[in-house]
Amino acid sequence: MATVKIKFRVSSIETKEGTLYYQVIHNRLVRQVHSGYKLYSSEWDSGCSRVILSPGIEEGRKGYLLSVKTALSKELSRLKEVIARLEHAGIPYTADKVVELYTSPTDCGGFIAFAWKLIGDLKLIGKGRTAETYTAALNSFVRFHGERDLLFEEVDSNLMVQYETYLKGNAICPNSSSYYMRNLRAIYNRAVERGLTEQCTPFKYVYTGVDKTVKRAVPLKTIRQIRDIDLTFNPTMDYARNLFMFSFYTRGMSFVDMAYLKKKDLQNGVLSYRRQKTGQLLFIKWEKPMQEIIDKYDTSGTPYLLPIIKDMEMDARRQYKNSAHLVNDKLKKLGERLGLGIPLTAYVARHAWASIARSKNIPLSTISEAMGHDSEYTTRIYLASLDTSVVDKANSLILKSL
Repeated sequence: MATVKIKFRVSSIETKEGTLYYQVIHNRLVRQVHSGYKLYSSEWDSGCSRVILSPGIEEGRKGYLLSVKTALSKELSRLKEVIARLEHAGIPYTADKVVELYTSPTDCGGFIAFAWKLIGDLKLIGKGRTAETYTAALNSFVRFHGERDLLFEEVDSNLMVQYETYLKGNAICPNSSSYYMRNLRAIYNRAVERGLTEQCTPFKYVYTGVDKTVKRAVPLKTIRQIRDIDLTFNPTMDYARNLFMFSFYTRGMSFVDMAYLKKKDLQNGVLSYRRQKTGQLLFIKWEKPMQEIIDKYDTSGTPYLLPIIKDMEMDARRQYKNSAHLVNDKLKKLGERLGLGIPLTAYVARHAWASIARSKNIPLSTISEAMGHDSEYTTRIYLASLDTSVVDKANSLILKSL
């Protein structure tokens, strides 16, 4: 096992300060790492490797020596941590490797430190959604592993299998587990691209696919119940119900797309918007029940159609996420109140519209067009599509059934 000590090199000029450095020894190979700190010979105890604070020392010098003492303790611990992690990884290493990891700009070359730095960089360049998905995956992994950083060599298939077992033991469904694994793999691959580690395929034995899930659809009868229930004395739940119904009325529009709808998107009885997920441009014929919901709220102080993003001085995405959390919480309680067999969320409106449309014998191609599905490539967005009048007729048929 490598050893590390703090050493003092006396200046060749008697009246000048000497320098402090760290000495790393492994397999008889000696390497030095400069600390950047300088002391006089009288201020260093070579036998005990510690700073000497002489009585009567002037305050300015005393403050400097105390700061050196603190820094040396932290940096020595950091070097020992690097050595401990190399030993724990069970891989051959050299004194040069210890020095390389200690001086790495990614805080000892650790996987977790690199991931946090990557997330910060993504936020700076406007990749907020990617940063959020990476953050969710990393937080889950840290709950499993703890805050201690990992060498990239420690991120191996055994560790990922242990992590997958941990997720299963905490009742995390396969799709959620896969979601975390795919994002961690993306972070790892970015480190490979930057030459911070070699590709060792640590995710080859864990599940990274997408299972078909049971559709969270409810029948037309339940949609009527949700629409007609009296929520006069519960305005927050009424707000959540109205947004749920607006989503259903607009062919299962996703909550994020609803949040960013602007008044200018409604022109001549047609609502147009681009899906946040795919960029696909969709057109919806404006129907009476949609207008009835809009009329319930005062949005005169914003350019938005719905009262989701309300404060122009605050971050729009944060407001959308907070509102989505509130709406889903209230919908869950509404679902329990109605005795539904599945958790009621905003996304149920999308599944319900598709399921009910199919029960009305509306062609799958029409349903796909109506919901803006894009299962292959983004370039399909620009290809010829169905006549929107067919989609509008499908939506009108469903709304008249209510």
